[in-house]
Amino acid sequence: MSKIYIFDTTLRDGEQVPGCQLTTVEKIEVAKELELLGVDIIEAGFPISSPGDFQSVVEISKAVSAPTICALTRAVQGDIDCAVQALQYAKHKRIHTGIGASDFHILHKFNSTREKILERGVEAVKYAKKFVEDIEFYAEDAGRADNAFLAQMIEAVIAAGATVVNIPDTNGYCLPDQYGAKIKYLMDNVKNIDKAIISVHCHNDLGLATANSIAGVINGARQIECTINGIGERAGNTSLEEVAMVLKTHKSLGHHTDINSKKIYALSGMVSRLMRMPVQPNKAIVGKNAFAHSSGIHQDGVLKHRENYEIINPDDVGVFESSIILTARSGRAAIKHRLEKLGYNLETINIDEFYERFLVFADEKKDNVNDQDLVMLMGGTDDNISSKGIKVTLVQVVCGEPLRPMATVKLKINEVEHEASASGNGPVDAAIKAIDEILNKKIKIEEFVIQAITGGSNDVSKVNMQVNYNSQLYYGFGISTDIVVASVNAYIDAVNKVI
Repeated sequence: MSKIYIFDTTLRDGEQVPGCQLTTVEKIEVAKELELLGVDIIEAGFPISSPGDFQSVVEISKAVSAPTICALTRAVQGDIDCAVQALQYAKHKRIHTGIGASDFHILHKFNSTREKILERGVEAVKYAKKFVEDIEFYAEDAGRADNAFLAQMIEAVIAAGATVVNIPDTNGYCLPDQYGAKIKYLMDNVKNIDKAIISVHCHNDLGLATANSIAGVINGARQIECTINGIGERAGNTSLEEVAMVLKTHKSLGHHTDINSKKIYALSGMVSRLMRMPVQPNKAIVGKNAFAHSSGIHQDGVLKHRENYEIINPDDVGVFESSIILTARSGRAAIKHRLEKLGYNLETINIDEFYERFLVFADEKKDNVNDQDLVMLMGGTDDNISSKGIKVTLVQVVCGEPLRPMATVKLKINEVEHEASASGNGPVDAAIKAIDEILNKKIKIEEFVIQAITGGSNDVSKVNMQVNYNSQLYYGFGISTDIVVASVNAYIDAVNKVI
């Protein structure tokens, strides 16, 4: 299998995103993790652009030793001189210089001609080669460039000393077949192409950056330029994690990288935090939903055999396990799986009864049902309530200004129904006093915590309650869209543990 070099530009192109700028210390932290990840080249910055960028390239050059450290320049001698100085401490150094290749850039950016632009590109490579052996040339906007002129430019800069030629789809314009054909054209028409590595640098304006990069590799490119989480100008760059896992998953392509994929997820989170740029939940590989299953059919399939619905093992990218997301669309298989994970004995649970209660709650919550929700819901199942347990059959309250709150509660104890009414300082206090009148036990509430789940007037409430009986503490949990019912359920859950 042939090696594909991974050129990471998170600290250069990725940092061009508004609001994502890093300090030098933060850049060093990311660079060290990129080294551990196994990237081959780190584009550390654009030294001439600012003193901060210059210093970052210097310090990153000191901090890492295995990857090649690359500095970006324009085809300008001053830029190149600055890059040479910034790279002085790098163990392996590369200068990345170039100029526009499309007629759009030649005419409207440089107000020049193809001949003059070609000359400037060649001169930049020759000048940089005096200081650094490893020279990468970028033909900006190659995606929209005329292929014949592009081939002429690439042949000339390789002859001038370029070791890598970057064919950027700068504006994310190309379709995969177009971009693949462009790389193949260069492979077939540049006489000295065997003297350099073709690199692909694709942007995601049409959502095709990863597809275009892979198309380039299929047609002869051997370096992919990318960023963690696909961050970058406008819609972003090719995502490192995506191309790495495409090549790992599709071994039939005959290529590999040196990326330690188990470190992908942690580094993704680190970059997201430092750059204050959240990863969208449905982002491939590193999004929180990438290995999450909420459909009952999918959950059943993945629990029977992971590869039914997962082409990547979550562990391969540093994710501990797949997520079975419990919603109103989840089936019994997912519920049973999660209850087992929580340590419940399924043989003691009426799963059909529990499932019906789960569906009612899931519809009320209108959000994912988490483990704490399940524990609370379990408070009313046969697993926690013996045949002598107490069950709530009615909670009715009357309250409001100027009325004094009143509550009527019915409890079923040993299959016999009992009823009591009481008043209190509020509807919850009244309901608890009505229960105490039925039970005739000296139970004291030590802690009473109400938690709203999602917010809003129709929210689901969780109640955690701690009670004291004969100097022994017991805990109860209740949940409902009705705060009084949730409180009663929590109190009865604790009382059942008392008896």
